[in-house]
Amino acid sequence: MKLTSNFFLFSFGALFMQTARSAAPTSLDWAILNETLGGRLYTAKPISSPCFPDFDGVSVPRIEASCKVIEENYLNATFRSSQFGNFMAPQWESCMSAHSQCTLDSSDPSDFLAWTDLPCEQGSVAPYYIDVQNYTDIQIAFNFSGTSDVPLSIKNSGHDFFGRSSMIGSLALWTRNLNHLSYNASFVPDGGSESYPAMTVGAGVPWVDAYAFADSNNLTIVGGYAETVGASGGWIMGGGHSVLSPVLGLGIDRVLEFKLVTPDGEYRTASAYTNSDLFWALRGGGGGTFGVVLETTSLVEPRAISLQVASVSFNSTSETGLQFFQLLIDNGLQWAQQGWGGHLLMNNFIIVNPLLTLEQAQTSMQNVTEFIQSQNGTVVIETLPNFNSFFVKYVIPNEVPVGTESILASRLIPSSVFETQEGRDTFLQALADLPAAAQSVLAMIATTPFLYNATVNSTSTTPAWRNAVWHVVVGTGFTWNSTDEDKIAAFEEANNFTETLISVAPDSGAYMNEANVYEPNYEQTFWGDNYPQLLAIKQKYDPSSLLDCWRCVGWKGVNDTRSQCYLSLD
Repeated sequence: MKLTSNFFLFSFGALFMQTARSAAPTSLDWAILNETLGGRLYTAKPISSPCFPDFDGVSVPRIEASCKVIEENYLNATFRSSQFGNFMAPQWESCMSAHSQCTLDSSDPSDFLAWTDLPCEQGSVAPYYIDVQNYTDIQIAFNFSGTSDVPLSIKNSGHDFFGRSSMIGSLALWTRNLNHLSYNASFVPDGGSESYPAMTVGAGVPWVDAYAFADSNNLTIVGGYAETVGASGGWIMGGGHSVLSPVLGLGIDRVLEFKLVTPDGEYRTASAYTNSDLFWALRGGGGGTFGVVLETTSLVEPRAISLQVASVSFNSTSETGLQFFQLLIDNGLQWAQQGWGGHLLMNNFIIVNPLLTLEQAQTSMQNVTEFIQSQNGTVVIETLPNFNSFFVKYVIPNEVPVGTESILASRLIPSSVFETQEGRDTFLQALADLPAAAQSVLAMIATTPFLYNATVNSTSTTPAWRNAVWHVVVGTGFTWNSTDEDKIAAFEEANNFTETLISVAPDSGAYMNEANVYEPNYEQTFWGDNYPQLLAIKQKYDPSSLLDCWRCVGWKGVNDTRSQCYLSLD
């Protein structure tokens, strides 16, 4: 089978070279590629293009019926994840440096000014994409890229704060429809001998489906905090944090096996026993770098785990909001030691605990309960029978909005900050110094593997995860009609937020999937001392750098054409 596949790919490559007449593929080349793929090559435009009376400088009729559907669903993550030509943060649909975009007004998607004041252009949306169904599709794509110099991008659900899954002029590999799921009570990783209860999850499976499948099989799987995040894509390869991570570890701690195609064209299995260097790199080295993953198999708990849930909220002022921050900081270390995980904001939090009883949870939350009640707020502390019931009741109704131009800054805050009064005071003062708008969206995310006993150096992400209490995120952004100056100012504001957080924890790191796009010293921040080894593995499996993405392992830098759409802040 492997020989047949390689012979087929060689034949296709030779055919392409014979038909190519210029540096850029011709329409015949694309037609041959489509035929080779069994008709799974598609052209793409930005999702909002039906609303515009022009495209790439050519007048076209508005498609009113399609536009109405887009307007009604512009902020809907499920709709967006099911379509190729968009991203959850629309700035990555644009080529910012070239002023090329095709976006609507997220505050009012029916606002006609969006399609009358600015034109619709291709931007960074790949003009061609492959609806990946099997590993040979990926092998064909790597071969085509290697012989044509057409760059490759990899897109799953479009949850991407860095623009790593969009690329101007690229051929995209869309993995969203790799949606198979299975459970094996005695899974043995390739090359191993010990068995584990495990779920195998296709690259395109969203967490909402993975949780429902786990629930139907009375299982608990560690996963993300949004319906449409892909369970086997950049989430897990970047680290994969969860509200269950304080007790059960990160996604990379639980993955047992990857199946992928590496840029050298080989379909591989990576586990602790087979291609172990690649397995290590995939456990934290980031997506879009070492290959295209088709599926992962991860350890699950072979039972439903009941959870204590604490949900509180109140109407805050600038003064009471900072008082609440202080209360959270003062209790952060104790809560981490007790196993609480969740998301804490200026006027509310939703956290879960798989270790405590209801009575213990109520005792743990007593001082918070008293504060919230003094502010005429709401406190709910309850037991839910499993994670899926928590996800449906609390996560889905409170998901972060999509369809807005969002920019993040973040830092992993270590336990040492919480252990002294000086450290806690410094942290609180840093938050107090943030602008009010930033304070209102700041999230202290308790999803670090604080109690999980990970094997040292078993994963390639920053070691800062292991002694951190919180992953702290603060955001800013801009709008569809922002000028270059406005956009640069927003990114520079994120840089300022980053510096503020670094001042609190200068020797820590950051989560590569939810960090500053212009993160300083990103190699050390995202991977620590693991970076040189990751780079060597990258060069081993991708010697021609067929895969490249912004501030990823082996990134070619701002002068590479694949990074041309990012704004220069110099």
